[in-house]
Amino acid sequence: GTRQFITYRLADALPATQRREWEAFLALEDDEEKQRKIEAYLDTGYGECHLRDPRIADLVQENLWYHDGAKYRLLAWVIMPNHVHALVEIWNVSLGEVLKSWKSYTSKAANNLLSRTGTFWEEDYFDRYLRDEEHYRRVVRYIESNPARAGLAKAPEQWDWSSARYRGEPGPVVPVLTHPTANSTPLPNG
Repeated sequence: GTRQFITYRLADALPATQRREWEAFLALEDDEEKQRKIEAYLDTGYGECHLRDPRIADLVQENLWYHDGAKYRLLAWVIMPNHVHALVEIWNVSLGEVLKSWKSYTSKAANNLLSRTGTFWEEDYFDRYLRDEEHYRRVVRYIESNPARAGLAKAPEQWDWSSARYRGEPGPVVPVLTHPTANSTPLPNG
């Protein structure tokens, strides 16, 4: 029942040509500050931004939904052009297993759809345990408002690849979310 906020990114989201900028963030001692700086940097949209392709964003979103209710409870998510934020309550599996499953399936399928080879996802990821209900509400608001803050949508619920569009009216308490069934065909290695 551990709630964790996860950010994972495409392999080219922190390009070597911009190394000076992002290495300074990685060197920060304060983990929260480091995460905020890197997430703001990711929102600038470096790399090829393969997640901007609706086919790839749909693939990643459906994959997030696939084991929801079985291995974890997906509490909030957003798929940005070069990274993904997810808030999950982990059940009877490790976070590493969940991420390996997400990245393995989607990297193979995305590379196939894009007629490309090579590393799709960065191996590394950021995660943070949630401390309490207020922290939970702040993280959900952060995740769901990310497309609007980045200028990709006028309002969070207008972004197709986010839990905001399934949540309903915002309020002081974040309700439990329901989303459509991803599809009836099992995803291999999902």
